[in-house]
Amino acid sequence: MLPREDLLKGVENRDTVARVIDQADQAIKTWEVVLSDFLSPPVIAEIQQQFGRLTEVQLLAWGGYPQAERQRVAIARSELPLEQSQVEVVALDIAGNFLFDPPTHRDFLGAMLGCGIVREKTGDIIVLGERGAQVIVVPEMAEFLETQLNQVRSVPVKTRRIDLSELKIREPKKKEMTTVEASLRLDAIASAGFGVSRSKMADLITAGDVRVNWKDVSQASYLIKTGDLIAIRGKGRLEVGEVAVTKKERYRVQLTRFI
Repeated sequence: MLPREDLLKGVENRDTVARVIDQADQAIKTWEVVLSDFLSPPVIAEIQQQFGRLTEVQLLAWGGYPQAERQRVAIARSELPLEQSQVEVVALDIAGNFLFDPPTHRDFLGAMLGCGIVREKTGDIIVLGERGAQVIVVPEMAEFLETQLNQVRSVPVKTRRIDLSELKIREPKKKEMTTVEASLRLDAIASAGFGVSRSKMADLITAGDVRVNWKDVSQASYLIKTGDLIAIRGKGRLEVGEVAVTKKERYRVQLTRFI
């Protein structure tokens, strides 16, 4: 049995992490690969951090394509081979004529939940504008949605299974930049990386719109380090690269913004 209480100490998503611990115990006991439902980035980050010090089990996260945010986690004993193909996911195409009223991510998610499935069974939703969307789901939901998901808002749709290779993924645009700051405070680094004023960034942080390594951070004075990932709702992500100290004892920081 894994040290359950130690693994749960200090985690924010306690119920979900607890379920994964139960699944890990099952994987150890049965010598089988056990799959979680789809998990959000903050939960995946917590699980990887908490399980990182264990030697008994290994984890592999996959959501259908390399940039997927919502992913399933495969859990197995460390002695067993674990490959991406073992993380079972299915892609669906939801096609309709949305020419005059382009749908949103919320529209497609609402339509699927309206069919009676729970959020944990669905992965990323890739909105294709006037043509509809593509969605990643657990395999056991595919046939159900093919027959039951026939309308999004008031628009008739056709839902069919497609190969993962048919996903229309837009590669994120990258912008490399360097900034020199007096400190490594979150508000200073993020304002430079996202191109907004420091006071505006402080407001976003206070409002709970900013995450660092997928965890909510509400303090503008939070100190950033190399490897951190800063995300702001609706504005993309910022990856913190090398940090060097200048002769004037300021910080030269390499940043990569993903839009």
